[in-house]
Amino acid sequence: MHARLAFAVAAVAMLPLTVRAQEAPPAGGHDLSVLRCARLFDPAAGKMLGQSTLIVEDGRIKEIRSGAVDPEPYRQAAAGRRFAYFDTGDSTCLPGLIDSHTHLTSETSPTGFTDQFRWNVADYAVRSTVYARRTLLAGFTTVRNLGDGQNESIALRNAINAGVVVGPRIFTAGKPIGSTGGHADPTDGYRMDLAGDPGIKDGIVNSPEDAVKAVRQHYKDGVDLLKIMPSGGVLDESASVDNAQMTIEEIKAVVTAAHDYGYTVAAHAHGAEAIRRAVLAGVDSIEHGTFMNDEDMQLMKQHGTWYVPTITAGKYVQQMAGKPGYYPPQVAAKAKQVGPIIQATAGKAYKAGVKIAFGTDAAVYPHGQNAREFQYMVEAGIPPVAALQAATTHAAELLHKSDELGQIAPGRHADVIAVPGNPLDDIKAMQQVSFVMKDGVIYKMDGKAFEP
Repeated sequence: MHARLAFAVAAVAMLPLTVRAQEAPPAGGHDLSVLRCARLFDPAAGKMLGQSTLIVEDGRIKEIRSGAVDPEPYRQAAAGRRFAYFDTGDSTCLPGLIDSHTHLTSETSPTGFTDQFRWNVADYAVRSTVYARRTLLAGFTTVRNLGDGQNESIALRNAINAGVVVGPRIFTAGKPIGSTGGHADPTDGYRMDLAGDPGIKDGIVNSPEDAVKAVRQHYKDGVDLLKIMPSGGVLDESASVDNAQMTIEEIKAVVTAAHDYGYTVAAHAHGAEAIRRAVLAGVDSIEHGTFMNDEDMQLMKQHGTWYVPTITAGKYVQQMAGKPGYYPPQVAAKAKQVGPIIQATAGKAYKAGVKIAFGTDAAVYPHGQNAREFQYMVEAGIPPVAALQAATTHAAELLHKSDELGQIAPGRHADVIAVPGNPLDDIKAMQQVSFVMKDGVIYKMDGKAFEP
């Protein structure tokens, strides 16, 4: 049955499911749905399976059947509960994608620097609901949010979990942790009377003691993980993109305290020395890693450190740096330095055997374009299967959620997407997501979003 016909046949049955996009999920079992896929990508096995049918119940994958099945027995078994049958046509079904590096509460703009003097935290929070929905409809059912301004991503996460806002499942780090004048300092570029002296509540630390207290403050704030800034960065008004900005003692203090609280630690690090310090200090992932050298790669392999490349961000800032006035001059200069290098580094790290999880630095480019990263990864020499694994099983492992996310398997969250054709033949298909299910709720079918 063609997807449009299946959609029409099931429309009445689907209505209660789409209503649930606005509501908190019911406490008991209420839904049973059957989803036919022309192909099914199994990231755990690293291969494409043939025609498959997924049985979804109460927001979880209940069963996977080989081939097509008659939905009528399942309809009857629903016994009055809400039932739906979906046929995705000649599409490939995959686990809901995971972007391991996003910033859902902001987005690139030529007025971004001046906006921070006019906008309240509520302005960022309201806009974040649009960015979250856009991300989900692009097929990303889970994200790590690695930094915001005033912990607004914590409120966004809570609103999504409560069913008030439509968006991906969020694991958020809240404010990033860094040093005075470093990439995490929210007052870089301010005139002296406005800059002040940001402290621990702002995520700014200057000693191991500060670092421990910052971790405890983040625990109090309600984060899911931590993000540190041990190197310079592109989109701040300091001079360097790659200099080391935290001591190894400070990083160790964060990591030790964070692991006590059950947190993982993501380290924004462009420069080789900052990467070396972060890996030796025990961070869980290196973000960006632009100037990563051979020593860093070997250390990461030895320590089991994950690498999240964010090629899309590098390419975007390089492009915008050539547009007069889009960035302040110092930012544009750093963007031109990073952009041409980051993709090649990702390819070299893959060949060296470094573990890679998918991440894009969404907000540095417009939200919803996350899947471009797949194309850039493949261009860098990463095979399509490995690129898809980076956004599924590998990203779930980085989150310590392999038993819940990253695979279509019995008992796991019913997070399923579909793309036309076979993405192993043409990875650009990942940019054409036609179907999105999160926790058994349909948000997109036949390329069309369901409006809440």
